[in-house]
Amino acid sequence: MNIIFLGSAQFAVPSLEILLKTKHKISCVVTQPDKKKGRGLHLEGTPVKLAASGAGLKIYQPGDINSSEEIEFLKSFGVDLVIVIAYGQILSKAALSIPRIFCINSHASILPKYRGAAPINWAIIMGEETTGVTIMKLEEKMDAGPVIAYKEMNIANDDTADSLENKLSYLAAELLINSLNLIEEKKFQLIPQDNKAATFAPKLKKRDGLINWDKPAGEIYNLIRGCFPWPGALTYYNGKLVKIFKARVTKSPPHGDFLRPPSRGAGEIAEVTKNGILIITKEDNLLIEELQIEGKKRMSVEEFISGHKIQAGEKFTSLQKSS
Repeated sequence: MNIIFLGSAQFAVPSLEILLKTKHKISCVVTQPDKKKGRGLHLEGTPVKLAASGAGLKIYQPGDINSSEEIEFLKSFGVDLVIVIAYGQILSKAALSIPRIFCINSHASILPKYRGAAPINWAIIMGEETTGVTIMKLEEKMDAGPVIAYKEMNIANDDTADSLENKLSYLAAELLINSLNLIEEKKFQLIPQDNKAATFAPKLKKRDGLINWDKPAGEIYNLIRGCFPWPGALTYYNGKLVKIFKARVTKSPPHGDFLRPPSRGAGEIAEVTKNGILIITKEDNLLIEELQIEGKKRMSVEEFISGHKIQAGEKFTSLQKSS
């Protein structure tokens, strides 16, 4: 089949690379315009652009794919399919008419759960044990098109949004090829989604990473994993912003002799050792192992306590002003 591939983020790269190994023709790769990055604000292409360049593919970077000029240009390729994976723009009804057959999309959840821009993050934050990838026919309503195929994957207890995205990107590539075979052989089915069962996964904002210490340690642990690498799980210590990178839930403190007095509240530091900072939560406790205070680098707790006089009885808070 003749294909246009729309993608930008790293999640789409394995699908593009596996597509290159098939008999299908990629007439054009469409990706987001270069952006200024780094201290020098140098223009940098998307991960998909870099992969496409290395493969010698034709690359197109429209600012607005839904403009009439862009749609007419892409129609000139006369393609059978348009594949959309982590592209970064929602296609209009007119853009969806570009291919002869239809447009398909690879989405990192088992639809209709977690429609939206951040399905991987929210699946971890919400404590899901499984997730997966869905291939669907694109329609105007976001992530609501009929399903062609899906495949589940377990979420490991130590998975972060970053590590799970990497795993799912390869699952998506495998499922894409299977779906293309079904479409080419006309053996596919379009299974409508149950819109009443839909849940949503909006793009993360910085405030989504703010820790509420009055929640169970397990929920806070999930937030830490789901917000890595951005926006990070955030809290305040002595009025300074702290980002927590690594922690674990503990049923009891390391020495086993700590009982929570009624006067002690959530967010209070129960114990400080080189192995971790033990924090009281609503249920169980959280042992922080890696963190970063504003203006400093990411460091282990052992490194952190060597430069900060942190001690039991102090608190991590959800507000900048410590209490």
